[in-house]
Amino acid sequence: MSEPISIDIWSDIACPWCYIGKRNLEAGLAATAGDDDAPQVNITFHSFELSPDTPVDFEGDEADFLMGHKGMPRAQVEQMLDRVTGIAKDAGLDYRFDLLQHTNTVKAHELLHHAKAEGRQHDMEERLMSAYFTEGRHVGRIEDLADLAAEIGLDRDSALEALRSERHLDDVRADQAQAQAYGIQGVPFFVIDGQYGVSGAQPPEAFAGVLRELWAKRGQDAEVLEG
Repeated sequence: MSEPISIDIWSDIACPWCYIGKRNLEAGLAATAGDDDAPQVNITFHSFELSPDTPVDFEGDEADFLMGHKGMPRAQVEQMLDRVTGIAKDAGLDYRFDLLQHTNTVKAHELLHHAKAEGRQHDMEERLMSAYFTEGRHVGRIEDLADLAAEIGLDRDSALEALRSERHLDDVRADQAQAQAYGIQGVPFFVIDGQYGVSGAQPPEAFAGVLRELWAKRGQDAEVLEG
């Protein structure tokens, strides 16, 4: 039995392409699931803050934020958001930029590390992204984050304590330092087996192809070692 392929994903829960990339990876994995020798993977999410200077309670909508952050006129921003919404829909996601509450995401990243310690990182990542992009929930305030943690079955009081104590802030900073060491400047960014970097929300078939190729090579290497 070959060791599972490791997939380390640097992302921000407030990154629209990260949620799309997550869905595309899942679709790529689903496409390989029926293979006679389906690739086995271990997926770990890592923290990356796209806009660490954003206030917890940003006054304005997503278009206002992007106008200030990127210096683009509103008409161009709205056209860009419409395009992203369409691509998200193709991935099975119903983005609601009209409801979205832009916020600072460092506490959400701390919560992800808390969930990881509890063995629920993947569930927490999905819950945060869904809450932010499709439900208009606030993901920057501690009380709101604790509610979301409870919704996936984590202990609310334990989540509150972890967030208030900043117990996992060093873990967030370690992820960011590793991203800097890798030269990652944008997300999503996928590091496969610690040696192959894949940038952006690639289509499902691209993920499926890479995983099949690596898994086949791993099988060949195992045969050589056994021989």
